Amino acid sequence: MTSLPERGEAPPSDCEQDTATVVASSSSSDQKEDSCSEQKEDSSSKQSKASILSAVFTPPFTIFEGQQDSTPTCENKSPRSSGSYGWSRILRRFVGSTSMWRLLGCTKVLTSSDVWFLGKCYKLSPEESSSDSDSDSGHAAFLVDFSSRIWITYRKGFDAISDSKLTSDVNWGCMVRSSQMLVAQALIFHHLGRSWRKPPEKPYNPEYIGVLHLFGDSEACAFSIHNLLEAGRGYGLAAGSWVGPYAMCRAWQTLIRTNREQADAVDAKENFPMALYVVSGDEDGERGGAPVVCVDVAAQLCSDFNKGQSTWSPILLLVPLVLGLDKINPRYIPLLKETFTFPQSLGILGGRPGTSTYIAGVQDDRALYLDPHEVQMAVNIAPDNLEADTSSYHCSVVRDLALDQIDPSLAIGFYCRDKDDFDDFCSRASELVEKAKGAPLFTVVQSIEPSKQMYKQDDGLGCSGSGMANDDDLGGSGEAGEEEWQIL
Repeated sequence: MTSLPERGEAPPSDCEQDTATVVASSSSSDQKEDSCSEQKEDSSSKQSKASILSAVFTPPFTIFEGQQDSTPTCENKSPRSSGSYGWSRILRRFVGSTSMWRLLGCTKVLTSSDVWFLGKCYKLSPEESSSDSDSDSGHAAFLVDFSSRIWITYRKGFDAISDSKLTSDVNWGCMVRSSQMLVAQALIFHHLGRSWRKPPEKPYNPEYIGVLHLFGDSEACAFSIHNLLEAGRGYGLAAGSWVGPYAMCRAWQTLIRTNREQADAVDAKENFPMALYVVSGDEDGERGGAPVVCVDVAAQLCSDFNKGQSTWSPILLLVPLVLGLDKINPRYIPLLKETFTFPQSLGILGGRPGTSTYIAGVQDDRALYLDPHEVQMAVNIAPDNLEADTSSYHCSVVRDLALDQIDPSLAIGFYCRDKDDFDDFCSRASELVEKAKGAPLFTVVQSIEPSKQMYKQDDGLGCSGSGMANDDDLGGSGEAGEEEWQIL
């Protein structure tokens, strides 16, 4: 990545200051209504509207932001006013209800359409009122769910990475941070369930704190940026360099395998309580047609994870994809959207070219994501510190991006808790193949002919091997013949 786009978002502290400003301004304007309306210049009026809008609009709904070139601002679309008093009175009247969205014309980012967020649907009715705020499917419920997801960003001030002397990943570590977010959600779903929400009070749940500890910024933390870069050396990962989704998925495969081997050597508890299946049709990750999820391979990985037992284990599937050349092929967009309706959905590693994000939801043709491009100080949370400050691992800012602007190189994640959950995933994926009109994201098969094995199982330990069938075995085309697959 050569450079990052200039960011226009204000930090949370600015929002708090603006809120205080509005309270003071409203009080003052109530006392001096006549003088304000007569003496304010036109430029001052515009400035007052902007301040009030940003502050009053922000707290009730948190913050909904799009890319700088995507959505006209509320200020540009709002009716003019002669002073701050009128604006304060109107906004106070509508605060807490969706009528304010319609009044201000700011429905572009959050419309009344359904939001699909990591397998859960939120129905945002345009008539929803503040009395519906306790509903489990409205605006407020969505915001609580969103802000409970683990948010991992650029950090500075950590120990130098290997021999690079770099103590920050600013401007190059966004793909690593995005992948950490996806894996962190898988661990939260596994330990605490999809319905878990961050509690407002301490002490926190030990499993929650334990997950955050794994992603601290030091070599002592199992899934730190330090250890990910070391594990991904063979796939081009290096401090200071940007990396693609396929290499990132393989780095996770290597790290988890190494972590499991080390735990077995000392008979210690494993940090990653599930099998990992990196679904890809070729070693390069960018040839061989659509990736193939093989049920028998998944079963073998679960058996390896369970040390030879036939019982099924939880499994994380990572599916690296390349869906176009310079830009994503539009035919894939409806299919990507539908993956968010899967109960097993963990979202997407993707974003604009050169700027990776963690896409966790969709609404209409917009992707809703958590942005790693926020610089924070390094934090390492001890696994037994249930009173830790975890605020830097959560974000209430919902940002959006047009789906047709996503980089065609991405990776999708799914978490299946047990065999029934995996079977449901396969059923949904097969239905998605039927809707693809010959261009699926990935396919599902029951088994592969022994002579055409795409994955070696000799590395075991719950990870798919990186060894693939050679081109001769695949008829010289890099793909197996159609008659050799048993399509579900």
